[in-house]
Amino acid sequence: MALSETGTARPIGVGGDALSRWFSDHAPTLLLGLLLVLLPAATTDFVLDQIVGWTLVLGMIALSLMFLAGYGGMVSLVQMTVAGLAGYSITVLGASSLPSISLFWPWWVAAPLAILIAVAFGTLAGALSARTEGIYTIMITLALASAFFYLTLQNWSIFNGFNGFTSIPAPIFLGVNWKSALPLYYLILFCAGLSYTAVLYVSRAPFGIALQGTRDNPRRMEAIGFNVTAHRIAAYAFAAVIAAIGGILLVWLNNQISPGTAGIQATIDLLVIAVVGGLGHPIGAFIGAFIYVLLRTFALDALVAVGLDGRRFQTIIGLGFLIIVLFSPDGVIGLWRRWLARAATSRRGTSR
Repeated sequence: MALSETGTARPIGVGGDALSRWFSDHAPTLLLGLLLVLLPAATTDFVLDQIVGWTLVLGMIALSLMFLAGYGGMVSLVQMTVAGLAGYSITVLGASSLPSISLFWPWWVAAPLAILIAVAFGTLAGALSARTEGIYTIMITLALASAFFYLTLQNWSIFNGFNGFTSIPAPIFLGVNWKSALPLYYLILFCAGLSYTAVLYVSRAPFGIALQGTRDNPRRMEAIGFNVTAHRIAAYAFAAVIAAIGGILLVWLNNQISPGTAGIQATIDLLVIAVVGGLGHPIGAFIGAFIYVLLRTFALDALVAVGLDGRRFQTIIGLGFLIIVLFSPDGVIGLWRRWLARAATSRRGTSR
């Protein structure tokens, strides 16, 4: 049996039938990927950087949260902290506007080390919270996120305190300056696509199926011989890899990092992104990120245009969140699945 895009089980055929069924199940995702590849030919650098680039990077970080919450039942509020730690690490180990702090190591040394540091932190967070559930998991991970925020805010010798870092260059590799709009866009798109594919593959692999079993009935999984705690910690480590890569890309895209990058507000925003998109499928993280980026980018101008205080744009984001959750507790993905179900029911009724 194989899982379709809608999560239903379908028998695996042979030869052309199996291939055609696979393309049918993944046609929307493949079409979206093709459109994103061709997008630079039809748009501006502003759209590539500020709309699509931010959507893909925030979507990657939200994807790590979606993996833990959707497949493991663990609502972790530490994923933005993992991304922020990776961003700070590559800034301190690599190059920035502060030669008194940054070590100026080459990117091919700094980037892997930054990922390792962030993954180690994410795994430690998993080890601390893996034996808890529900509100206790949320509180432990929120405490870790708060501690990191205040550490960066008050520590000047390593994190430069409130000011953070600016002028953080992306690498020059194979003769390409990856800070340029087009190369950076394709780098982000490649990493986002790879992360999405990895989550889909892991979710259908034995580890992912066992993780979903620990989500649904941990006692039964323990009774049949699975180490529930080990599976949860491994899930945190896997999610941390995705969040860490997203954090590095976020620094290269934004060209700066400060305590607010991984602050409490950013942590809550990431949770909103994941919930609005829907925790039922990996694509939900990117849908939620796209909605959030659109609201964040244009809500301010919309408020000013109607004579309201532009500083209330967070209110617009909150209202959008409430409206979506009110009509669909499982996010935009839930709305989409219900629409597909109604359409299928209508077709069956018409055929009769």
